[in-house]
Formats: sequence, structure tokens, C-alpha cells
Amino acid sequence: MEETRTAHRWRWAALVTLLVAEAMNLLDATIVQVAAPVVQRDLGGGEAAIQWFSAAYTLPFAVLLITGGRLGDRFGRRRVFTAGTAGFALASLACALAPGAGTLTGARAVQGAAAALIIPQTIGLIRAMFDGPELAKAFGWIGPVMGLSAVCGPILGSVLADTVSWRAAFLVNVPLAVVVLATVPFLREDRAPSPPGMDPVGTALAVAGTALVVYPLIQGESAGWPLWTWTAMAAGLAVLALFGLHQRRAAVRGRAPLVEPSLFADRGFPAALATSTLFFAVMNGLMVVIVLQVQLGLGRDVLTAGLTLLPWSGAMAVASWTAGTHLVPRWGSRVMFAGLGVLLAGILAAIAVYGASGPGGYPWPLLGPLALAGVGNGLFTVPFFTVALSRVRPHETGSAAGLLNAVQQFGGTLGIALLGSVFFQNLRDDGGLDAARASFWIAAALLAGAAVTALGLRTPASRESRPAARSAAREGTAPDRTGPGRPGRA
Repeated sequence: MEETRTAHRWRWAALVTLLVAEAMNLLDATIVQVAAPVVQRDLGGGEAAIQWFSAAYTLPFAVLLITGGRLGDRFGRRRVFTAGTAGFALASLACALAPGAGTLTGARAVQGAAAALIIPQTIGLIRAMFDGPELAKAFGWIGPVMGLSAVCGPILGSVLADTVSWRAAFLVNVPLAVVVLATVPFLREDRAPSPPGMDPVGTALAVAGTALVVYPLIQGESAGWPLWTWTAMAAGLAVLALFGLHQRRAAVRGRAPLVEPSLFADRGFPAALATSTLFFAVMNGLMVVIVLQVQLGLGRDVLTAGLTLLPWSGAMAVASWTAGTHLVPRWGSRVMFAGLGVLLAGILAAIAVYGASGPGGYPWPLLGPLALAGVGNGLFTVPFFTVALSRVRPHETGSAAGLLNAVQQFGGTLGIALLGSVFFQNLRDDGGLDAARASFWIAAALLAGAAVTALGLRTPASRESRPAARSAAREGTAPDRTGPGRPGRA
């Protein structure tokens, strides 16, 4: 009996290790979004550097998530988790000591790659340690911890940058990583009995294609949109098309493609990918725009910017919990469309506030629309992933969840690049009001597009695929139930 109780305590200690690792990644993403303008003022690098401090993290995170999951399948999830955590700690230290914007951007890219090794292992390790009712209880802790991290990240980042230094915002990762590494022995090693192949060619094409699209979006405005920016974006789209052809050819030849082509047999899943891309472009892009308007437009400090985001993140956390526990069980996917409507109402209300505000004063009425937008975010994300996974068959669930997570991160990167560039292109001596309005109008258009693509999810899923959705919701493989910035899981 005593041995059983001891084993029980060790399993829950291991769960704490995994939750701290996930929280560490989310805190890092949200902290930097708030502190980026302060960092740029200190290190230089031009306006585009502000976007790169976030995009350099999310881009490698997005394109390497699935590869990170497969490395865990092949070499052991605890081993890959440990390597990723150590790499994340070293990269965080490099960020804190960075002498210039270029060095910091490179270190952020290493952080994103390390996060892609960490996050995909958490679900597999939890499933290896728990079963039955304990498994459901263990997964149940993920949402609250991530919601709390999403709320605390902007506040912690702004407080550290305001009272200590922006470098402390990166150093906070080091003790967290040390705690995780010290408790790694609590984790049970686990790997797939028949691990899939790695597809290095597919990974290289995905990295090259996405980089060619994102780089000119961020650099184009400051460079005056020369010919090379449009050429690079066209080349990126061509490389991504080549990536799709490579995936299909690999599947035909019996190899293990990075993305399972059969996922695209049902038109509902491509609709889910498009919806995820557009929605998270809006969410991540608007968070950056709000921070830029407060700090660069109004000239307020980083603490004010962080507190401005509090109604958004707090309302999102409450709405996510309410949707998951009360609304979705009763109303199902209709909650998803209600969330899009509420979010659009929040965006339009924010546009009205920016239009009515004076150029010098803090727009206090903006806090209401931001809270409304947070409610819409929380209402959308909870049902969306379950509905999206209802399109796939049971053996495709893992691949589908990983791809949805990767697309979520890629959409966030595009949003930072696109809406950030729109803001800088329209920045005037009016407190950044015109720039913010222009960015919010683009966000409203993107959200309308997301509503259109989401209609593709309303077609009935096949009977074979419905158990996948129920299994995903029960076992916790449905990604991101807490809103913007949360790292995905493959």
C-alpha cells in the first residue's frame, strides 16, 4: 500500500514537471510580445525588429512541431523533452545576454526550435504515466495552467521590463527550466512501438517555404516594398506547393510523409486549417498592435501596455472555462460561430473607440471592447478543435492534431507580420490611432474570412471519424483550449 502511494506521488510530481514546461513556453511567448518595443529601443534594429522578436520564435516552433513529435516517437519522449528543455534554457540565457537585435532574433529562433522539441512530448508522457480516471484528471489540469499562464504572461513581462529590465523577462525561464530538468527523473521513458519516418526533405521544404513568405511581410514595409519582397513571397508559395506535391509522392511510394495526405480527402479538414490560420493571425496580430499603439503611439510605458491586455486575456480565460464546462456540452459547434460573432463585435467596437479618441489621451473605453474580444476568443477555441478533429479517422488523430497546432502557430506568425506591417505603414503623430484602426479593419476582414471557411466544418463528418473527435476530447489531444499564445501539441 505504501509503495502504491509513493508511486502515485511520483506520477503527480512528474505531471507538475510537464505543466511547468508548458507554462514556461507560453509565458515566454506572451512576455516578449509586451516587452518587444522596450527591447527594440535598447538594442535597435529598426521597427521590423519588434515583429521579429516574436515571429522568430513562432516560425520555427510552427514548422518543427511535427518533426519534434516524431523525434520523441523514435528516440524516446523523455530524452527529447530533456534535450529541448536544456536547449530552451541556454537559448533563454543567450536572449538575456544578447548585445544586439540580430543576436536576440537568432536566439529566439533557437528557443522556438527547442519548444518544438518540448511541447509534443507532454501528451505522450502523460499518457504513459496515467490511465483511466487519473488520465482524465491529469489532462484536466492543462487548461487551467495554460489559462493562468496566458493571463500572467503580459503582466509579468510588463512588470519585469518596467521595474528591472527586459533581460529579466528572458532570465525568468532559466530557473523554471532548471526545476524541470531537476525533476525529469520523475518522468517515465516512453516511445512509439513503431515510430514513423522523419521526412527531412518535407521538413526542409516547409521551413524554406514559410520563411520565404514571412520574411518579406515583415521587412517589406521598412524596405519600401521593392521587387524582391514580392518575388520572395511568390517563391515561398511555390515552395509550399512543392511541399504538398512531395507529401503526396512520399505517401504513394509508401514512405512516411510529414503530413498525412488522407487528411485532405474530407473538405472539412482543409477548411479547419484555413480557419485556424486566419483566426490566430487575428489573435496574435492584434495583441501586438495593441502593445505597439500604447507604447509607440501614446508613448506610455510597458506596464501600461501589459495592463491594457489584461481584460483581453482575463475574459478569454473565463470564457474558455465557461464554454468547456457549460456551453459546448449543450450547444456544440454553435458556440464556435457565436465566438466569432462576439469577437467581431469586439473588434468593431475597438475601431469605434480608436475613431472617437483624442490623439494624446489613453483610450480607457478600449478596455471594454478588448474584454468582449477575449470572450469571443474563449468561446471559439474550445469547440473549434473538437469539431476540426471530428473530420478525421482514429488513426489520423495524432497527425491531424499536430498539423492543426503547427498551422495555429504559423497563423500567429503571419498575423504578427501582416498586422504589424500595416500598423507601421500607417503610424502618424496622432497617438497611433489611424495605424491601430487600419490594423483592426484588416483583422476584421481576416475574421470574416475565418467565418466563411468555418462554414466548411458544418458538413457532416463521417461515422468513422466521429470516434476520433470523442477520443481527442476525452484524452486531451485537442490543442489550444485557452486562447492566444498557447503553444500547441503534436
